[in-house]
Amino acid sequence: MSLHPTLQPYADAWTHSIEAISELVQPLVESEWNRRTPCPGWSVRDVVSHLIGLDSEMLGDPRPIHTLPRDLFHVATDHQRYMELQVDVRRHHTAPEMTSELEYMIIRRNRQLRNENRDPGARVRGPFGTELTLEESMRRHAFDVWVHEQDLRTALGRPGNLDSPGAHVARDVLLDELPRVVAEDAHAPRSSAVVVDVHGPVEFLRTVRVDIQGRGTLETAPALGPAASLSLDWETYVRLACGRVTPEAVADRVKTDGDQELAAAILRNFTVTK
Repeated sequence: MSLHPTLQPYADAWTHSIEAISELVQPLVESEWNRRTPCPGWSVRDVVSHLIGLDSEMLGDPRPIHTLPRDLFHVATDHQRYMELQVDVRRHHTAPEMTSELEYMIIRRNRQLRNENRDPGARVRGPFGTELTLEESMRRHAFDVWVHEQDLRTALGRPGNLDSPGAHVARDVLLDELPRVVAEDAHAPRSSAVVVDVHGPVEFLRTVRVDIQGRGTLETAPALGPAASLSLDWETYVRLACGRVTPEAVADRVKTDGDQELAAAILRNFTVTK
């Protein structure tokens, strides 16, 4: 195995999630591919199309030449238009076409990962022709695939893998965004602290401290007398942070203490995915 040790956890997370997805969709009948998922505007077929498209681009395949229809009301930003292209081009593909393309993509990507010998800091192509490091690209992708696995599980009524390797990558990705949510988006008071306590298959307690300049930092030590605290289960944390539910829809699953206006502001700004 030539893969750098820093990259191995992301490869393992991707493999675990994509194989779970393949197992989920393989037996689906045609109508089940049209089920709505929690991902706004996307069906089961659309989510799988998105994943095939992402991995195809990581393989270096050219993007399809395709014009999006004008009546896709869930598509409003350049980022959404970019992501929708790989989805819309497959909207009329049959179930056998979808599963065979998914399987072929998995074979090709596994081969690519087996032969990957680049340094984690190597620059690779990202969305919109941007460049990012190989490590960040694989990290983001492992996160994305796990989140979409959860979308599919919700749509198909097949819960699971909330504590899989991808879940732990997702935890770290989402926690990286928490200081910005609290300090910049929710405008927590300077020289204050906010505690987030998450329980369930993935458990953690983190404190966001806001300094005198208004910058937020993440700590593992609990704060005494925080300005606000939030307690919720892991699945709800993920669904909120990924924009799958509104705070109002899961109000009974989130406990808040302290400054209620601040807690509400944090929950309003909790979504960190585009």
